[in-house]
Amino acid sequence: MTLEVGNIVEGTVVNITNFGAFIDLSGKTGLVHISEVADTYVKDIKEFIKEGDKVQVKVLGIDDNGKISLSIKQGVQIVPKKTTRPAEVEWSTPEKKKPASNNFEDIMSKFMKESEEVMSDYKKKQEVRTKSRRG
Repeated sequence: MTLEVGNIVEGTVVNITNFGAFIDLSGKTGLVHISEVADTYVKDIKEFIKEGDKVQVKVLGIDDNGKISLSIKQGVQIVPKKTTRPAEVEWSTPEKKKPASNNFEDIMSKFMKESEEVMSDYKKKQEVRTKSRRG
């Protein structure tokens, strides 16, 4: 395959530096910047690739001087997973009836009772604070 921008080609890692890796592409050498090695943060490039590794790279650009910019993370060809049929679900089973105590009036009554208790406690605490400041 020819070296054109957008093509995915295979190459061999020939040198690793702290800023990237040099890849041999059948006689021409391109650079994969450290930011193009993986989708995650790469602190040490040697944790991801080693010299002599065969890698698929995408050609990102070729400048006027012949420098070739490459990407390993964009060169990874994603093979779609086989789709599986979803599990059969029985939708026609009747729902259990909720207890009668869950109707709106009962829920509202319970809320009002709890709310009044909270407000009563709050008022008592406010009275204690007010008395302690005066005395």
